[in-house]
Amino acid sequence: MVSNRVNIPGYHISQELYNGSRTLVYRGYGHSDQLPVVIKLLKNSYPNFNELVQFRNQYTITKNLNSPLIIQTYSLEIYQNGYALVMEDFGGISLQEWAIKKEKKLSLMEFLEVGIILCNALEILYRERIIHKDIKPSNILINPHTKEIKLIDFSIASLLPKETQTLINPNILEGTLAYISPEQTGRMNRGIDYRTDFYSLGVTFYEL
Repeated sequence: MVSNRVNIPGYHISQELYNGSRTLVYRGYGHSDQLPVVIKLLKNSYPNFNELVQFRNQYTITKNLNSPLIIQTYSLEIYQNGYALVMEDFGGISLQEWAIKKEKKLSLMEFLEVGIILCNALEILYRERIIHKDIKPSNILINPHTKEIKLIDFSIASLLPKETQTLINPNILEGTLAYISPEQTGRMNRGIDYRTDFYSLGVTFYEL
């Protein structure tokens, strides 16, 4: 069911996909080109500065990532007191939802197919000096029919400075506790680099 209050100029909203504590996600299409899109909104009517920064961060980091393994972002629109992030719609559902719908564990071949694709996706991030910092099944989409896979939600992702391979420890906990690496908790006096994403991917593999 779609809320009548959601009205984004240039787009028709057809379906609510996700209603979380901080964000809303809808499926729709563009009025001018009929292009299927997914639109992500901030749920808070009056978002704070950090929420706005994280939302812009998703667009800033992904807009130049031209890879079939990373969700493509089309635009960042002003919406009320926040933003609307317009992304491609390839018919994907979360890896978490897909695994539940299968009602049985993945076969070894299915696991290897998914695993190799995800490792390739992280290799792309490594080459672009990007740390996702929130790799988990709900941030991985898969098309149940084509098996196309894409990474989503770069809201807390970071770009590694070119002059160094590590980042300063975060002052606050970022990511999802069950999936983050020990150094990402900020309690190990160690910097964060691309290996934190591989740790989170390992936890994801264990769940599959």
